[in-house]
Amino acid sequence: MLKRERQAYILHQVNLHNKVLSADLSHHINVSDDTIRRDLQELAEAGKIIKVHGGALSPSFHNGHHTSKEVYSYQQKKIIAQKAISLIKDGMFVLTGGGTTIIELARALPTSLHATFISGSIPAIFEYMNHPNIDVIVIGDKISKNSKITVGLEAVSRIRQLKADLCFLGINALNLDNGVSDNDWDVVQIKKAMVESSQKLVCLTIAEKINSQQPIQVCDISKIDTLITELSPDDPLLEPYKKAGITVL
Repeated sequence: MLKRERQAYILHQVNLHNKVLSADLSHHINVSDDTIRRDLQELAEAGKIIKVHGGALSPSFHNGHHTSKEVYSYQQKKIIAQKAISLIKDGMFVLTGGGTTIIELARALPTSLHATFISGSIPAIFEYMNHPNIDVIVIGDKISKNSKITVGLEAVSRIRQLKADLCFLGINALNLDNGVSDNDWDVVQIKKAMVESSQKLVCLTIAEKINSQQPIQVCDISKIDTLITELSPDDPLLEPYKKAGITVL
């Protein structure tokens, strides 16, 4: 694979999953760790990624505050957000994670909605605070600088004390065999607690992440109540998930 092709692949993976690990890139592309490090350095110097220990982040994910031009698959995420809003009713307690799709959901909430949103995502909390009728509960103490979300035992402990009506989870990868998966150990522990502390789990993802897998499992496919993508529910890609008992929107 030529350097140009290799770096295009890396950039696509960073934009798609928000965060990539150098070891995973080296394995999938079948090149040395040193080659990946050089590629990441060049992409970082060009301002296309944020290089961190062990991998890289997308700039929009790292910065938190972003414009539509900076967000990968922005229009698709707006569609997902509008579908998700239809599930929220007045008086609900809603638990949300982080990520750019969740931010679009937060920005699109109707001003007439009266509900309580619980989150450890700093960018999401900022958006909820700007809503006139949303009460906000902040989870946790230690903040992951990379993902802009609270992590650690205190955050996990507080989440486990909750029983939210809905949990909206922006996901990194999904397939039938391994369910929801991710590549950040600390964030996965938060997501696991969120899944267990909600009456209904709603997974939000662009279709490009479907039938993909990351190293660390968040939850089994059976835990998902509703799956929301930008596609029509009748799209053939989603049929296996409907057969697995998931409501697809």
